[in-house]
Amino acid sequence: MTHAAVVLAAGSARRFGSDKLSADFRGEPLLFHAIRTARQAPVDRVIVVARPGLACGTWPDAPTTDIVRVASEALSDSLKAGLAAAGDVDTLTVFLGDMPLVPPQLAARLAALLDGHYAAMPRQGGRPGHPVVLSRRALVDIASLEGDAGAGKLLRSRNDVAFHDCDDAGIHADVDRPADLERLSITR
Repeated sequence: MTHAAVVLAAGSARRFGSDKLSADFRGEPLLFHAIRTARQAPVDRVIVVARPGLACGTWPDAPTTDIVRVASEALSDSLKAGLAAAGDVDTLTVFLGDMPLVPPQLAARLAALLDGHYAAMPRQGGRPGHPVVLSRRALVDIASLEGDAGAGKLLRSRNDVAFHDCDDAGIHADVDRPADLERLSITR
């Protein structure tokens, strides 16, 4: 079986007001945290889907990844670009580039839960979070997504999604505004 991870990092960061993925978070660009967590997942390769101009492969000490550029800000286009770059894989683990506190061991737990399910994802307090592990069946359905719809649109209507209930708020902690960097910097 072949497994890949994709880190989605092609959004415009309008609410942040500047390039949030390059913003410093605990001494490194924010994006590094998501890439590092993806590299710890049980996958064969990690693909970062980034907008043109994001210098994610040229920072000193950048974690090694494959980088795919996509000009569209639509989440569905980023997901499709990541899947196309991954090629013929059995699973795809989806990380978001602006979520620096996802527990590193979580992707392995989700992958172990996937057995026969459409997808596996973490949940805290009844609310799903990230990352999400998509099965081959789910990957086929990615082609039907359009606009700013991600895999969540596919998952909400399914009853064959495996959930890992956890107490870690990192599965929801994303950076939308500069104040979020400050708030998350003092977490953990």
